[in-house]
Amino acid sequence: MSTDTTASVSTHILDTSIGRPAEGVAVSLSAREGSGGGWTALGGSATDADGRCKDLPALPEGTTHVRLDFETEPYFAKKQAEAQQDAPANRDSGAFFPEVAITFAVVPGEHYHVPLLLNPFGYSVYRGS
Repeated sequence: MSTDTTASVSTHILDTSIGRPAEGVAVSLSAREGSGGGWTALGGSATDADGRCKDLPALPEGTTHVRLDFETEPYFAKKQAEAQQDAPANRDSGAFFPEVAITFAVVPGEHYHVPLLLNPFGYSVYRGS
């Protein structure tokens, strides 16, 4: 939860190729103070059955930029293995983007919900509510 001196972040992932939440995707959270500062890894989580990370670490006071790193390759590898049980796959590893890194600016007192819309060959993000 954000305070007057910190921002807060949440995210979820929708696999648009199947129209369902993406479960089990590892998500790491990093922060920095100022555009020239170094990144500090804060920890991470994994998406639940609803595609949400409900336990991302709090941001430290003074954070101005946040980076969410999504490890998408293991998710798509698992999906491809499940699909091959029914029929041989017609494509390679299943993940053109093996990871997705989203960097955005924050201000104290605001909450930032950043959904990731994901498929094997593309993704998009937006500031949600």
